[in-house]
Amino acid sequence: MKFAFKFSNLIGTVYRKGNLLFTPDGNTVVTPVGNRLSFFDLRNNKSETLPIESRYNFTAVDIAPSGYLFIAINETGEALLCSLVSRTVLHRHHFRKPVACVKFSPNGKYFAVTKDNAVFVYRTPGHTKREYVPFALERVITTAYDETTCIEWSSDSRLLAVGSKDMSVKVLALHRMTNFAMVTLGSHSDVIVNCFFEKDSADLYTLSRNGQLCVWEADCDLVDFVSAQGKKASKEDKLGDEDDLAEGGVTAERDVTAEDNVLPVEIDDEPKLNESKVLFRRTAKHFMKDALKMDGGAVSLVAACYHRGNRLLATGFSTGAFLLHEMPDYNLIHSLSVSEHEIDAAAFNSAGDWLALASSRRGQLVVWEWQSESFALKQQGHANNMACVAYSPDGAYIATGGDDGRVKLWNASDGFCFVTFSEHAAGISGVAFVQSGRAVLSASLDGTVRAFDLQRYRNFKTLAAPRAVQFASLAVDPSGEVVCAGSQDTFEVFVWSLQTGRLLDVLAGHQSCVSGLSFGPGAESVLVSSSWDKTCRIWNLFAEKGGGREALPLAADGLAVQFRPDGQEFAVATLDGAIVFFEPRSSTQVGSIEGRQDLASGRRDMDLITAKRLTRSQAFTTLCYTADGECILAAGRSKFVCIYHVREQLLLKKFEISCNHSLDGIDDFISRRKMTEFGNMALVEEREAAQEAALSLPGVKKGDLSSRSFKPEVRVSGVCFSPTGRSWAAVTTEGVLVYSLDQSLVFDPFELEQNVTPATIRAAAKEKDYARAITTAFRLNEDALTMEVVESVPPESVELVARSLPQVYVEKLLAFLGGRLELTTHVQFYVEWIDSLLRQHGEALKERSGKEMATLRTLLKNVTLRHAELAKVCDHNKYLLR
Repeated sequence: MKFAFKFSNLIGTVYRKGNLLFTPDGNTVVTPVGNRLSFFDLRNNKSETLPIESRYNFTAVDIAPSGYLFIAINETGEALLCSLVSRTVLHRHHFRKPVACVKFSPNGKYFAVTKDNAVFVYRTPGHTKREYVPFALERVITTAYDETTCIEWSSDSRLLAVGSKDMSVKVLALHRMTNFAMVTLGSHSDVIVNCFFEKDSADLYTLSRNGQLCVWEADCDLVDFVSAQGKKASKEDKLGDEDDLAEGGVTAERDVTAEDNVLPVEIDDEPKLNESKVLFRRTAKHFMKDALKMDGGAVSLVAACYHRGNRLLATGFSTGAFLLHEMPDYNLIHSLSVSEHEIDAAAFNSAGDWLALASSRRGQLVVWEWQSESFALKQQGHANNMACVAYSPDGAYIATGGDDGRVKLWNASDGFCFVTFSEHAAGISGVAFVQSGRAVLSASLDGTVRAFDLQRYRNFKTLAAPRAVQFASLAVDPSGEVVCAGSQDTFEVFVWSLQTGRLLDVLAGHQSCVSGLSFGPGAESVLVSSSWDKTCRIWNLFAEKGGGREALPLAADGLAVQFRPDGQEFAVATLDGAIVFFEPRSSTQVGSIEGRQDLASGRRDMDLITAKRLTRSQAFTTLCYTADGECILAAGRSKFVCIYHVREQLLLKKFEISCNHSLDGIDDFISRRKMTEFGNMALVEEREAAQEAALSLPGVKKGDLSSRSFKPEVRVSGVCFSPTGRSWAAVTTEGVLVYSLDQSLVFDPFELEQNVTPATIRAAAKEKDYARAITTAFRLNEDALTMEVVESVPPESVELVARSLPQVYVEKLLAFLGGRLELTTHVQFYVEWIDSLLRQHGEALKERSGKEMATLRTLLKNVTLRHAELAKVCDHNKYLLR
């Protein structure tokens, strides 16, 4: 079993907070998802989350016009300068204060950042020449009497418009100009939300939170602005010490460069009358709320974006409605509602045909194609925390259940949700696929088990108990005919027939909540249940009465149970932090793992004891065996996921799922500076502004009507290994984290000898000794070299080479072909390889089908995926054939 698992994708979360933006090519929308960034490729229909993490949630993001660099700033003011080519962090810089907005200039030479009442302009690193200082400060400009909220660059990158909470917009020049000084634009009666320049013009649009839109016209064009070239900066324009910055209205902190004493910085105050020669005139003022159908209540403008080329203005409101206007005539094009909650961010792509809108309250992201009035993308995560996860038998789909009562199905390859079932009236406690993969079942606290058809996407069976109960666990037998659910209030296990929907049996015996159920893979339909009554019971559903049950005592309450894939063993997680292994036939304990210390829980804000003492009460709440059954995956109320070797009873690896300090329970210690005689200062709520306050419900920690100031606790609610053995998923507070096997991280040769080198492998391929070249390449076990050798085989020689391969290399080649089939463009060539190997070695593979099941499932998953892709293209083009 290889353990080079690496984070590959985040599923189930599409938007948290912050701004939206498109990449320069206009095909990919970028959204902040907590302390990570997700990229949704709309052309190729694929989503991806970068393996870049911040210590806190991202709130401001922007991409350079070149498309190679981007800057992401978190809620504490820490900025990450990252490369989109290498997908690595190039530099970190801390602004020490929250940043509301960051924007690159259109020419890519500068980027501006708002902090407090100032604007900081930096030179983009590596734009013209290599510099030692990553963040070279160009200017610091005090612009407002309150916090700045937005920045906009003119088309020629010489003018800046800065909006603030003082209800004014300042227009200023990046460098000194002879005919222009800073201009203040008023006419608003609320906080400025955004401002936009016209294309190749100094004309300006400004928007405030109360829905006012002002149109400003400059009395000259951009080409008429004259730069003061060669003019020396005066004494007060030189950057001196920290006191000089403080006197100018900027925070007195050393801001980024070691050469501060020689860096030219201009601190602008109100312009003198004889300096300002360019004037702005307000030509129109519109009240955008008039276009909305308001049923009462306060409505505020929350987000806005503008496309200069098409002159389109999009505005999002707190009611979930958005307006699309054509400027400067203010012609209404669309007035639609996409959500019941406020739209927090909006963005146009480079062509102006797609409009992205996001809502953080619903975790919703939509991309609206306004010309065809259709959605190019519509994704939404769970409204509350996710509770459970399950892979389909072929590993192609992932099912998740949440506390919001919804069951969602996600495509494991592209990360998109393609169907949502919302029939349940309470939280989901368990999900499971039937063995055929054609249906998914879910158990809920509303007392029902529902079966959903994956062909027609409908609820075709609803299973209920004779009396009202709450189901806490779910299991389906390998044949897909028998469904079992354990209750948490009556302590019984209910057994139904999925085909008829009838209740077959009620298994009694437990004296507390039935926390876990698991079926063995054999035909005997052996069911194992764990309970909080410190017992684990083995049920043989088809045995005679009185002979089909056995109770096994546990040292503590049972929290989860899981059968090994071959059915020869099952594991039980107990409240004392142990994992106990039993052999089902003899009902004897064969091993145990003490894993309490491995969870290493952090200290939460409300905890009154240290993290070390908290570890004594930690336990695993979810278990899953690997595909080969040699190891087991375990997790609980902690930020760690542990992999143990079952036979050796050793911890092999720990995965830290998050380093996001915006979550509770990440830190091992609480700073003594926060501890007072009244308790932890982190629990003290700050008074909210009147327009931001929500309806308060005492004690509520989740839901739409909660305004409590709390941090979600980091935890893992469920883990599941893919049947292919190449990935596993963990349901966490941030979403479903998918970890995939990355062969490039490990060098694992097979029967390595002195003459096994890349040179000898390429020489054998050149001599057309393809069988020897392939076997030698697998002994070196380098994926790039193996792919080169396999693809060098002529198509007419594939069957001959496949026949001459030894059996041990057939298995390795099938596993390699199954993994590459998902990514390669040579689909027919790889399918011919797979077909030849299965035809020539099918009998031998069938004898060892149990050991090779993960490989066969990978083949099935990727062949089905490529078939679906080609079928869609062929079906679309069938009427063009003659």
